Amino acid sequence: MDRQPRERQLVSTFVTLADTLVVGFDVVDLLQTLVDSCAALLDAAEAGIMLADESGELSVVASTSEASRLIDLMQLRSGLGPCVDSYTSGGPVSVPDVTDEVVEQSWPGFSETATALGFSAVHGFPLRLRRDVIGTLTLFHTAAGEMVAEDASVAQGLADVATIAILQERALREESHARQQLQGALDSRVVIEQAKGVIAQLNGCDMDTAFGVLREHARSHRMHLRDVAEQVVTRRLAL
Repeated sequence: MDRQPRERQLVSTFVTLADTLVVGFDVVDLLQTLVDSCAALLDAAEAGIMLADESGELSVVASTSEASRLIDLMQLRSGLGPCVDSYTSGGPVSVPDVTDEVVEQSWPGFSETATALGFSAVHGFPLRLRRDVIGTLTLFHTAAGEMVAEDASVAQGLADVATIAILQERALREESHARQQLQGALDSRVVIEQAKGVIAQLNGCDMDTAFGVLREHARSHRMHLRDVAEQVVTRRLAL
């Protein structure tokens, strides 16, 4: 690829990925954009991304074709391969020649599968932010050989930007969930205070006693305090 057109495409790709930092986005679409862009920018035959869930288990979430998906899945089943090693080590893992005897010794069966799918070299890059490693980006090449340093830097840079976007999306989602929980707690407290007032008025008791009655009923009937309070306020339950 000519240097100038690639530089323009690289800038465009970074802008697209950076836009996700300020605009709501679809994570899967972002990762598909990343693998498609990496394959085009870095002259890779295929590219794929695996992400880890909360337990650390990897899954294929984006790939340029079924071939790259198959080899990623093969590594997941065996727990062996450059993608898996890149994730566990948090660093890039390069396989310039999949037929090398060392490759077969390190990851039995990987060479055969890669060769059968037409790949001669595989390069894995971690999706990481400082100590957080959330997955891997893998590039598959039909010709054997090391990646030049500039290409490796581009691949890692794209993976890093995607990682920041994904982690931000998770943080925003968790923050939103926390806000919802807080608002739910506040709303529940309003209903509970209303229920205490109803119980106190009907039974001629103070608010502390009323709350004790409300709480005891919820516990003895294995109900949420808010649910009991709503029934009291709407007169579906008399305590």
